[in-house]
Amino acid sequence: MLGFDRGGANIYHARLMFARPLIDGADFALNGKELRGEVALDTLPRLSDRLAESGGYVAFYLRGHQMFDRLLLEIELTGKCRLRCQRCLGEMDYPIAMTSSLRLVSATEIDAADTDDETECIEAAPGMDVLSLVEDELLLGLPYAPSHTVGKCAEQLNVSKQSSSPFAVLAVLNHKQ
Repeated sequence: MLGFDRGGANIYHARLMFARPLIDGADFALNGKELRGEVALDTLPRLSDRLAESGGYVAFYLRGHQMFDRLLLEIELTGKCRLRCQRCLGEMDYPIAMTSSLRLVSATEIDAADTDDETECIEAAPGMDVLSLVEDELLLGLPYAPSHTVGKCAEQLNVSKQSSSPFAVLAVLNHKQ
């Protein structure tokens, strides 16, 4: 990892393929640290079931800061992935542009903090896995049932509107597999 200092903040930038960076959540937020990098989508195992194709990268930017008496992590994700349309089962590009704010709390405060609707709370641990945070945010941010925009699925299936059988779409899908 390459480390450098910009305006008093600790910033690390890396293209992550093999290393799994760990942070001390409380220290990261208290000292205003930042971490930037790219991670290959195929290195995120829980994400593989949601993707039509596991190639590509997602860029992340993790920033810790303190607001009043709260420790916060902000995570930004950008990139694109290939999802499977749930209408036509064809592949579709899905742009990733997500920003989340996570409040760090101690293990003893986690139950009480969950009632706060402002931000999601996570436990501030000394060995927080950054790639797991990235994967969690992707899993939460991707649509549950992705689909093409209206009219694109008919083009994908190449089904004529004059078809008299309601099962014509199913026949086309059966031949695609």
